Amino acid sequence: MEGLNLFNTYTMIALMEQIAPVPTFFRDRYFPTGAEDIFNSDKVLVEYEKDGRTIAPIVSDRVGDIPVDRGGYSVSEYAPCNIAPSRILTIDDLKKRGFGEALFAGVSQAERAARIQMKDLTQLGAMIARREEWMAAQTMINNACTVQEYIDADTLGEPKHINFYQEDSAEHKYTPHAPWNNGGDFFGDVNKMCKILADRGCAAADLVLGSDAADEILNIEKVQKLLDKNSGIITGEISQELTKYQGVAYMGFINFGGYKLNLFSCDESYADEKGVTQKYFPATSAMVTAPGCGAMRYANVTQIDFGKTDYETYTGTRIPRLEIEKNNRKLVLTSRPLATPKYYAPYCYAENVIA
Repeated sequence: MEGLNLFNTYTMIALMEQIAPVPTFFRDRYFPTGAEDIFNSDKVLVEYEKDGRTIAPIVSDRVGDIPVDRGGYSVSEYAPCNIAPSRILTIDDLKKRGFGEALFAGVSQAERAARIQMKDLTQLGAMIARREEWMAAQTMINNACTVQEYIDADTLGEPKHINFYQEDSAEHKYTPHAPWNNGGDFFGDVNKMCKILADRGCAAADLVLGSDAADEILNIEKVQKLLDKNSGIITGEISQELTKYQGVAYMGFINFGGYKLNLFSCDESYADEKGVTQKYFPATSAMVTAPGCGAMRYANVTQIDFGKTDYETYTGTRIPRLEIEKNNRKLVLTSRPLATPKYYAPYCYAENVIA
């Protein structure tokens, strides 16, 4: 029986499917991926609905009927950016003791190469997940996403800007009249943000808060009074607990004039291309939205596999490829994701809500 070829692309794709995905808050909660979001094409289809609130006309008996527009529906095609981190495996790597490996493990170079390959697939996949999380957060914050391409590790390519709507890209933003911790109206502003979404036919279920904003609202006197169970007014309940998403805590729920929102404190961070720690979501910002308001969609990947001369096209969220450079092996993991909304501006974002 022929042994398993660990360097075959289909085998590596199967290995990727066995690796537990890195949980990320914005991508997983607001931009989940279904089977219909994996495209066997170079572009992905983006469609969203707008205005599902039109009332039916009252028609005179003499007329019979009045045609109404289907409207409120937009379809576009976008070519997602190309994400392709790689790792090089050298002969020196095979001679070194691996991390966590016993000093005299008796591991062959072939076995060590397979272990390193699996670890590399895991780590490269986690790096892509962090980029997907960044794309999801940027899309919600800006109602668009601008990405910077790189020609190599040090050379910038062309920036790409993806704007999903021809309308005002700032329509999703809300500006409080005053900071919530300095004379502002926390309950009133959040209620207005919910109503903005409701007027667009979008759901309001979550209030996402930057880490500083989350801390400050708990110090607002009105919040403390309305959350007091002895006040006789059941406004909500704060019971903070960690979630499966690193840096994100579930705070509880609060009722904003009939809109019962789950509160999340977001302190997720990543290291950018220069190694500087950055937050996915600004510490002083807030956003009202709902789970599943968008989808992470993927275009196909075309490549020449190891040992082949013809191009092969694959569909999926992560496509591996092996290359040989002199005496070194290079493992490349490619993904072509795009965070897309399902409805017109299904999020309402406010920056600098605290002073």
